[in-house]
Amino acid sequence: MKAAVVHQFDQPFTLEDIPTPSPGHGQVLVKVETSGLCHTDIHAARGDWPVKPTLPFVPGHEGVGIVAGVGPGVTNLQEGDRVAVPWLGWACGACELCASGWETLCPSARYTGYSVDGGFAEYVLAEAAFAGKVPPQIDPLDAAPLTCAGVTTYKAVKVSGARSSDLVAIYGVGGLGHLALQYAQIAGATVAAVDVVDAKLDMAKRLGASYTINGSVDDAPEVIQGLGGADAAIVLAPSPAAFEQAFASLRPNGTLVMVGLPKSNTMHLPIFETVLRGIKVVGSLVGTRVDLAETFGLHADGRTTIVRESRQLEQVNDAITQVEAGEVEARLVFDLR
Repeated sequence: MKAAVVHQFDQPFTLEDIPTPSPGHGQVLVKVETSGLCHTDIHAARGDWPVKPTLPFVPGHEGVGIVAGVGPGVTNLQEGDRVAVPWLGWACGACELCASGWETLCPSARYTGYSVDGGFAEYVLAEAAFAGKVPPQIDPLDAAPLTCAGVTTYKAVKVSGARSSDLVAIYGVGGLGHLALQYAQIAGATVAAVDVVDAKLDMAKRLGASYTINGSVDDAPEVIQGLGGADAAIVLAPSPAAFEQAFASLRPNGTLVMVGLPKSNTMHLPIFETVLRGIKVVGSLVGTRVDLAETFGLHADGRTTIVRESRQLEQVNDAITQVEAGEVEARLVFDLR
């Protein structure tokens, strides 16, 4: 099968033929139709984070496709089903975190496209229990971004506690941010969108953001404080400066939700202001299988819009260059059909 493979962290992807895997017990083989390009895939391919993938590997955790083979013991899926293969590839189901609804934090978890091969290939193996069924009315090109960008930001909005009458600041309005601002509005909140690319801010306005702020031109915290301060700030931009600005945007008792994962792993967090203003700082890592089903349900009901462009898998290296240059409005999706 054709796959985009990372052999060295400082080298481009290699497009090559590798053996097609066979499903083992509890697994399904998925013929990939579409696969979204997430910034996490770029970090993985560069070895940017403290825990690195084992080389060689195939990235991709927004894979959507048709079940082409079913391993022994699988009862929830059959050949012909359309499924999504998300970041959470497997969790033990037995630890305290899994049992209490936090399977995404399972210490034994396996992550698609990181600790196991992912969807930048014609076929991908998935644990059947963690492959999410895609409603038939959802276009596979839309389903791919929902599989990570969607469920990740949907969970982040949940964690933020956003509700009607709240002001939510979204820092970084790209593949994740354009969905985060929609989920915040579904929760009833008013949205202030912050980015440094005018085209992305124009998109945010089209999607319903009440306020748009170019952080390279205006002092975003000052502007948001002028609106009364944010009840929650969700940071999706992979920049420590964005986290610090988001913190400064909060009103007393506000919540800073960390989602983006910069290569530089630290930010300045003022203890005095955090304590005296009652600020809450929380991390949010993707969502559970239930969150993914809810994300698909919202889109199937017509409540979210995916802004995306399609590419061929052969264009993977050029696609990464475009994403890093800020030339992509929201999400790129590889079309393997």
